[in-house]
Amino acid sequence: MDDSKLTVRAVERALDILLCFTDSSDLTLTEIASRVELHKSTVHRLLASLEGKGFIMRNSSTDKYRLGYRLWELSANLAQSDDPGQLLLPDMERLRDQIGETISLYVLDGLERVRIQAVQSNQEIRRVAPVGARMPLYVGASSKVLLAFAEPAMQELLFASADLPAGLSRDALLQQLSDTRRQGFATSVAEREPGAAALSAPILGRGGKLIAALAVSGPANRLTLEKMLEHVPLLQEAARRMGTMLS
Repeated sequence: MDDSKLTVRAVERALDILLCFTDSSDLTLTEIASRVELHKSTVHRLLASLEGKGFIMRNSSTDKYRLGYRLWELSANLAQSDDPGQLLLPDMERLRDQIGETISLYVLDGLERVRIQAVQSNQEIRRVAPVGARMPLYVGASSKVLLAFAEPAMQELLFASADLPAGLSRDALLQQLSDTRRQGFATSVAEREPGAAALSAPILGRGGKLIAALAVSGPANRLTLEKMLEHVPLLQEAARRMGTMLS
């Protein structure tokens, strides 16, 4: 086989190993091998390379692996002024204080949305939003916003690649997206998580180009549809201001 293809495959496998830690802090060799569906000897060699470069650490007491400090060094560069998550954080905190619920920032990544920043509500019962979480694009207020204001090709790609959940037809989703674009916001109640509600608006840059989705989320018994509609002007104004900052 071509050496270049072997090199690319090794890189892809190493990245797959790193991605195993998106929802786990430490894993054994067997657990990693199972997740990436590779033989343990292959995974062991890749782990040794990643450990040598500082991307993976092994606890000699538990024989478990975890992310290394080199990743923290790389992530420090995300905290620069051109990172939307950091740049918009003060405005997100201000919006949280005004509304009293959790505020999140989402961007498109392939056929998923990713939460790149979140400001948790100060209320005792609140919607906890972990940064880095990935969610499907066919359900939830922010998914509707990201799809509604994305390029039409993105919608077609989703319909061609994803199985819509039971009870949600292509026509129904297209109508939701049309409503979202016309209104400039979207709502959801218990669509992705039972007992949770969300309101979202697009952050648009120059020429109306989609940058991200700004969302408010909380318990559905507190963040009712009536309450969400009351919050729309605040959310849209914050999104407009953020779009100006990022343009």
